[in-house]
Amino acid sequence: MRYHAVLFDLDGTLLDTLEDLAAAANRVLADQGLPRHPVDAYRHFVGDGLRVLVERMLPADRRDAAMVGGAVAAFQEAYARTWHDRSAPYPGIADLLDRLTAEGVRLSILSNKPDAFTRLCVQRLLPRWHFDPLLGQRDGVPKKPDPTAALEIARLLHLDPAQILYVGDSGVDMRTARAAGMVAAGVLWGFRDEAELTRTGAQHLVARPEELLPLVLSS
Repeated sequence: MRYHAVLFDLDGTLLDTLEDLAAAANRVLADQGLPRHPVDAYRHFVGDGLRVLVERMLPADRRDAAMVGGAVAAFQEAYARTWHDRSAPYPGIADLLDRLTAEGVRLSILSNKPDAFTRLCVQRLLPRWHFDPLLGQRDGVPKKPDPTAALEIARLLHLDPAQILYVGDSGVDMRTARAAGMVAAGVLWGFRDEAELTRTGAQHLVARPEELLPLVLSS
């Protein structure tokens, strides 16, 4: 076995959450009388945490602290009601996780979503599989692409970072993996494109979940 563990990003990697994120964000904008964005625009808004998402979706002249803070609270309320309406694992993810589990590969998740909400998403949408450690954004811990949390996961797994395949869909993930000394695999079914993944250090690119199996399992 080449890697003893796989560390996954969540949104855009395991779960397709884009439509629910966009719907909640556009609801907030509409309530403020502000222009909404097409769903695809949110591919480039997400990935750096909630506050950055809100700043990106607001018009440039409406990003003062009070506006952003109010929009963050409104988004949290809207998203809490509908986050699971359309969100689901991408096609092929269930089979991938089944196979990795059967082969004894340890599975972990690191997300820039808040920690409690990350756990709720996994419990609701990925209940069949065991992810440990399972970490979201926590107070006092820098968010990705800072490697602090990824290195914490390596320590908890008692593995050298080089023994872990980091799988994500964005430049944030690729930079996190490289900074942590993990091997970076970029997925092409997620929120960002091949050019971004390559530019930010992807060592492997995969177009379908099953393509990860030989990367992990071959000696």
